[in-house]
Amino acid sequence: MMLEKIKKVGDIKNINPGEYQELAQEIREFLIEKISKTGGHLGSNLGAVELTMALHLFLDLPKDKLIWDVGHQSYTHKLLTGRREGFENLRKFGGMSGFPKRKESDCDCFDTGHSSTSISAGLGLVKARDIQGENNTVVSVIGDGSLTGGMAYEALNNAAKLDTNFIIVLNDNNMSISENVGGVSKYLNNVRTSNAYLDIKEGVYNTLKDTPRGGKVVESIRKAKSSFKHLVVPGMLFEDIGLTYLGPVDGHNIAEILRVLQEAKRIRKAVMVHVITEKGRGYGPAERHPARFHGAEPFDIETGLPSKPRTTANYTDIFSTVMTKLGARDEKVIAITAAMPDGTGLKRFRNMYPDRFFDVGIAEEHAVTFAAGLAAGGLRPVVAIYSSFLQRAYDQILHDVCIQNLPVVFAIDRAGLVGSDGETHQGIFDLSYLSSIPGMHIMAPKNKWELSDMMKFALANEVPIAVRYPRGEAYAGLREFRTPIKMGKAEMIYCEDEICLLAVGSMVKKAEIVREKLKEAGYGCSIINARFVKPIDEQAICDAAKGHRLLVTMEENVASGGYGEKVRDVLDQSGSQSRLLRIAIPDEYVEHGNVEMLEKEIGIDPQTVIGLIKKEMEGLR
Repeated sequence: MMLEKIKKVGDIKNINPGEYQELAQEIREFLIEKISKTGGHLGSNLGAVELTMALHLFLDLPKDKLIWDVGHQSYTHKLLTGRREGFENLRKFGGMSGFPKRKESDCDCFDTGHSSTSISAGLGLVKARDIQGENNTVVSVIGDGSLTGGMAYEALNNAAKLDTNFIIVLNDNNMSISENVGGVSKYLNNVRTSNAYLDIKEGVYNTLKDTPRGGKVVESIRKAKSSFKHLVVPGMLFEDIGLTYLGPVDGHNIAEILRVLQEAKRIRKAVMVHVITEKGRGYGPAERHPARFHGAEPFDIETGLPSKPRTTANYTDIFSTVMTKLGARDEKVIAITAAMPDGTGLKRFRNMYPDRFFDVGIAEEHAVTFAAGLAAGGLRPVVAIYSSFLQRAYDQILHDVCIQNLPVVFAIDRAGLVGSDGETHQGIFDLSYLSSIPGMHIMAPKNKWELSDMMKFALANEVPIAVRYPRGEAYAGLREFRTPIKMGKAEMIYCEDEICLLAVGSMVKKAEIVREKLKEAGYGCSIINARFVKPIDEQAICDAAKGHRLLVTMEENVASGGYGEKVRDVLDQSGSQSRLLRIAIPDEYVEHGNVEMLEKEIGIDPQTVIGLIKKEMEGLR
């Protein structure tokens, strides 16, 4: 097997070029087999196999620097840097991350996980190289989807000023380029990036500049050249910004990619190399259904279907259903997402109300301010974004929505621990960053019916409201507790004595388990469903403090700035002497792994909570 010859970084350079396609095939077979068992990002990796091989043949890693935008497509890179054994525990606790990680390998020069960052990071590495007098090559890879993010253009704007080499590879798996345009482009690339051409061009321009009126002549030549290129060369957007554009290149032709990369390395400025790839290449189900195999659960290789199909609705399904119903009732309801119509459950809304659905691309900041504009215009926008991605739009939430008190509803999916994608995807900060904003209202449902009720409540109120709900199966318990929602009011579920559990959203389910075990141990135990983190129900907290010896807050958010901290403030202000135990995620980044295992590791699982409560109660005796 060719793949067995890859033990460490650089081993690919010992492979005979005639065997590159065999190696590419083996890599695809390896990835399909492993990801079918562990789950992971399959489609993007299958599409980037030859591109990654070419980059490893071109670069001298780890001296040279290779930055992967997002990092979904870095699996082949990990294979070629000697991490094949790590795929046995891919995305598992203590195992190999599904994203580039500096602590994992010297060949991972920058941690990624969110999109549109690679050009900025690469530009920083270029400047660090030049300031320190080094001579390594820096390559940033970015996808066409990530170029919908404004941060990428902020970086391109700065990169255009470079007078030193910086290679940006645009991995385009969606855009088609006609043959005749591609042929002309290839010809012009060969001419204008050859050493002779570059030397002549630089010599002519420098000579003309030293003559009277030479500057105007140079400018006229550049204008004429630019006008011609506008007619026949793709990528003029990048040329006009100030970059050199090379491509398009067949992203599955290693020799062609290598040739263009060598050309790009000779240019003393920022260069955009446009590579065309096919997402899911080499695996039929992934080619036919790229969205399904973006982040795949374990699946059957022959059919491509999940190994363990879902039999119950998850919270995203519930949100999807309620949004279509709300859209039917009110023509002012608008749905907005940032490149995640499937992931956020808005696909059905889009199909039913296409004129009221907006996918703005990977542009969370724009999504929020766009929603603010819609709200200012009299409509009722619902912005559906994952918790870990919404934090990118903090300024827009504060400045454009809350200062104006505009009625924008934030549907925050994947709130809390999400598991296998690790630190960059855990939704454990939203209660903290949102509750710091004056005018924001924050709700969390205890079960699937309360999610539906909260969405209706949110759209019925003319204020900014966030509804945060977890990934995974929608809890169907406690259906009998469905009291009407009132602004800033908690819900008493069980009222006893001694211990009071004040739980937020997903933690209500865990509070039920904790209560049952405590009652078996002889303790009386109440449960309050917080419902609102902001405005917090101060009266419910003060009443609970009077009737219980111990209050216990439970939340799936970091401790700093979370619900427990707010309850502590209420007790301090009221002068209460009640004991308070705060159950929250420690103020640290939580790595990848199974959610149940992570809960035990950080101490928010029922068994750990029960032990902590019993210890507190023993101290009160």
